[in-house]
Amino acid sequence: MSIRDWPEGERPREKLLSHGSAALSDAELLAVLLGSGVRGKDAIALGRELLTRAGSLGALLGRPDQDIRANGLGPAKRARIAAALELARRSLAEQLTERPALASPSDSGDYLTARLRHLPYEVFGCLYLDNRHRVLAFEELFRGTIDGASVHPREVVRACLRHNAAAVIFAHNHPSGVAEPSAADQAITRELGQALRLVGVRVLDHLVIGHAQPVSMAARGLL
Repeated sequence: MSIRDWPEGERPREKLLSHGSAALSDAELLAVLLGSGVRGKDAIALGRELLTRAGSLGALLGRPDQDIRANGLGPAKRARIAAALELARRSLAEQLTERPALASPSDSGDYLTARLRHLPYEVFGCLYLDNRHRVLAFEELFRGTIDGASVHPREVVRACLRHNAAAVIFAHNHPSGVAEPSAADQAITRELGQALRLVGVRVLDHLVIGHAQPVSMAARGLL
């Protein structure tokens, strides 16, 4: 039975218009975005398949656009989902840049966690700040496998100078979900700090992103 044959109050689009988006499940919201199903599968079933393949809505948010897959999902539907996910990412980034200044690790933690938590590979990125700790940009600099990412100090220095950053917050994820800073994490943070001091850029923090709350190396006294 097609969704069009369902009682009006149970159809995702009508339900959203009557009761608001918060009344819909994740799969129903995806169904509204998809607009229709595929042969043998309605839009809600297609939404559930996307969530199942990703593992969760957060994992779907963290996936690269080209990694959005489900059986029968064509380019138009993939484009709609990718656009919606990118809007969500940009909304988080906008909230971060609209703050007058970052005062604590938690100020940037939500955004960096949303960007990095669910990636299946390790990513090292930089949040660039001006001299009043206002956000200039976030950039993913290095991407690795589940075993780690190679971070090159020269490239980090070059990126900070390109953004005219006065300060920087490092962030990287642990695909294992365990956000404990390793000895290698601490060593590269010290090495980067030494390199950046030579060009007048301060390292404010290094956040390690896992499945729970991110760990601030500054709060741990590890910088």
